[in-house]
Amino acid sequence: MSRPYPDNNTCCTLRQPVHLLLLEAPMRDLVYYIATSIDGFIADPVGDTSGFPVHPDTVSTLFSRYPETCPIHLREAFGITAEPRRFDTAVMGARTYAPARDAGLAEGAYPHLRQIVVTHDGVSLPPAVEAVRGDVVTRITDLKAEPGRDVWLCGGGDLAGLLIDVIDEIQVKINPVLLGDGIPLVAGAAAWRRFTCVGAELLPGGVILGTYRRTGDA
Repeated sequence: MSRPYPDNNTCCTLRQPVHLLLLEAPMRDLVYYIATSIDGFIADPVGDTSGFPVHPDTVSTLFSRYPETCPIHLREAFGITAEPRRFDTAVMGARTYAPARDAGLAEGAYPHLRQIVVTHDGVSLPPAVEAVRGDVVTRITDLKAEPGRDVWLCGGGDLAGLLIDVIDEIQVKINPVLLGDGIPLVAGAAAWRRFTCVGAELLPGGVILGTYRRTGDA
């Protein structure tokens, strides 16, 4: 007597939740969110950003949208107490991290976020800050696959160039100033990449918040 086979639909019903969870879990976005000049520089040649005008209403608007992007030493001054709304991780290059170190911020500028510094030397980091060396692209791709909120790439231009093929969104705060020279928004990208503008908003102080989503390579 042949043994009856289990109902195929029942088996699929039992298995599907696990497989669907593994196959359909979305990767979180890597978002390059940064201030820039009209001519596409994020700082002057030595990394100074003081040339960007700072309008209190602009700062208030941006921090109300992304309170997690306010560094720890400014949160009290701006009355920032809200929980993160989009990002739970900040990725930065060593030069972007340096001002926090120089200011004596023992846990980095964003201790309310997971902080990751990409460095190729033996720079000393506090326990609250993770170092990434070696195959940076693979490490950040793996990071995107982890559960959580989106990942904020907060600088700088060299790191953006290195990670350009895994950046999902570029959100630029275009300041009404020309620097003439400096650190480019994206450095070293050898080929064209196409992005679609999905938003452009005029903020107080004349800053334009432009949002661009990846649409593929040229």
